[in-house]
Amino acid sequence: QVQLVESGGGLVQAGNSLTLSCAASGGTFSSYGMGWFRQTPGKEREVVAVISRFRGNTDYADSVKGRFTIARDNAKNALYLQMNSLKPEDTAVYYCAADVPRDFYSASRRAYEYDYWGQGTQVTVSS
Repeated sequence: QVQLVESGGGLVQAGNSLTLSCAASGGTFSSYGMGWFRQTPGKEREVVAVISRFRGNTDYADSVKGRFTIARDNAKNALYLQMNSLKPEDTAVYYCAADVPRDFYSASRRAYEYDYWGQGTQVTVSS
């Protein structure tokens, strides 16, 4: 069973950048599809970006395409989210999640398919 711990959240001004990290332990990190999700009060958790177990194939929410980049380092058991050109609407709690995938070359965009979650890190973007 993998444990996930996010870090790197904070308060930034619109237009600036932030990098989130997710440290994994207790499992074989390379065996999981991984994803970043976010949630604001009163709303459902939504996908931000996902990355496959093999080949690092990625998929992004339309709202972050071209601004955010997901990456994984299997040697370091780490997942990253580089966020550029941040907007106030990016304000949310960001969660790292791990999935035991049926497909090795793609990762699910559905939060309910993810088996393990971190505690979340707050990102606040001021205008």
